Amino acid sequence: MPNTVAIVTGASQGIGKATALRLACDFSSLVLIARDEGHLQETAQQAKSFGAESLVLPLDLREPAAAEKIVNDTLRRFGRIDALLNIAGSVPQIELFEMTDAQWDDGMALKFHGARRLTIKGWDALKASKGSVVLLSGLASWDPKPGFAAVAATNAAIIALAKAFAE
Repeated sequence: MPNTVAIVTGASQGIGKATALRLACDFSSLVLIARDEGHLQETAQQAKSFGAESLVLPLDLREPAAAEKIVNDTLRRFGRIDALLNIAGSVPQIELFEMTDAQWDDGMALKFHGARRLTIKGWDALKASKGSVVLLSGLASWDPKPGFAAVAATNAAIIALAKAFAE
C-alpha cells in the first residue's frame, strides 16, 4: 500500500469512527482526532487490524491552536496529508427559544470553526498531494425545525463553507 494519510475528526465514536475504520482499508496511515483518548485508542487498535498505522491526537477542535497542532504533527510523522475528513461536531438539539448564546457558540466552535480552521491549516499539504477535503453536514439544514435550529443553522453554514472551499 502506498504511503497515504487521512485525518479523521470525531474518530472516537459514531460516524467518525466508522469512517476511520473504513478508511483504514485504503490508507496506510490515519490521524485520529477527538477529545476522548480512550475511545481513540480503541479506534486505532481496530484500524491496525486493517493494516493502517494511526496517530492518536486527543484534542478539542474548539481550541484555535488544535488545527495547527494536528497539521504539524501529521506532517512531522507522515510527511503528507491526502485526505481530511471533518466529521466532529456536537450541536445541541434544544428548542430555538431556549438555547443560550453560549450553547450556540459552543456548537459552532466545534463543528464549523474547528473544520474551517483545520481545512485552512491543511490546505497547502492537501494541494501538494492533490488531496481531498470532506465537510460532513446533516439533512437538518434542508428542513429546519424549532428543536433542531442550531443543528440546521450549523449544517447550513458547513454546506456554504464546503461550496466556498470547492471554488
